[in-house]
Amino acid sequence: MTVSRRTELADFLRTRRERVTPDDVGLPSGGRRRTPGLRREEVALLAGVGVTWYTWLEQGRDINVSVQVLEAIARTLRMDTQERWHLFQLAGVTVVAPAAKNCEVVGEAAQAVLDQLDPFPTVVLSPRYEILGYNRAFNALGGDLDSIDPGQRNQLWLFFTHPYWRDVCLNRRPEAGAHLVANLRAGLAAHLDDPLWTELVRRLREASPEFETLWRRHDVMDRGMPAKDFRSPVGDLHLELQRFQAGELSGGARMMVYTPRDEVTRARLHQLVAHDVGQRLHAV
Repeated sequence: MTVSRRTELADFLRTRRERVTPDDVGLPSGGRRRTPGLRREEVALLAGVGVTWYTWLEQGRDINVSVQVLEAIARTLRMDTQERWHLFQLAGVTVVAPAAKNCEVVGEAAQAVLDQLDPFPTVVLSPRYEILGYNRAFNALGGDLDSIDPGQRNQLWLFFTHPYWRDVCLNRRPEAGAHLVANLRAGLAAHLDDPLWTELVRRLREASPEFETLWRRHDVMDRGMPAKDFRSPVGDLHLELQRFQAGELSGGARMMVYTPRDEVTRARLHQLVAHDVGQRLHAV
């Protein structure tokens, strides 16, 4: 394992250990504890590994790990399916799918599909959350993406640094931010040695204290929030998210389609597209 991968693995294990209490695993909780959760020696005992070996693992030392030992640690730390997958990815003992090829923008055929989905806001995202394509409804929902430099069109970057995107969520920004960061960390496990991924994380950590706080939690998941509520130029929108894999056409990207949860929102989506068209005509 590389140093960066060992460090990430060590931090992940520590945060998972701190979330498991002695009561969770049937150990006495008496006595004074300097840190939350289980002690390292307790994890080692329950997982059936040596205390020194586990300590070295959590310190990021270069030691060998096996599938059986990782399984035992995952069970001891009560990891869910996604966390267990993340653990194996970081330890480098799973088969990692080849990284998707880079894709700067969607092609004309894919863009035609996006345009046909108006007035439902639709966007194509790369695995690193780069915005590869979008329709008029999403352009208006995103605060006129056309006016943003293409190099800055990354959903995570905009969410955590752009003034418009900071206020676009209705009442659920903390939850939305946590979901985005946990999904990014899950995807990063297979790309820890890819400078495109690590540079994005570095920039976000430097630019946004909010992102930094969430990043330090080491949460992982691979799903989105189905219900989305947004502010928009035509009024509040209550949407539901549908995710589709875009396949080889967009380099392993996914297409996100936002559909209305009520009739008022459905009517406002039509107004949103008209608003975007009006803005373009006014600019001309």
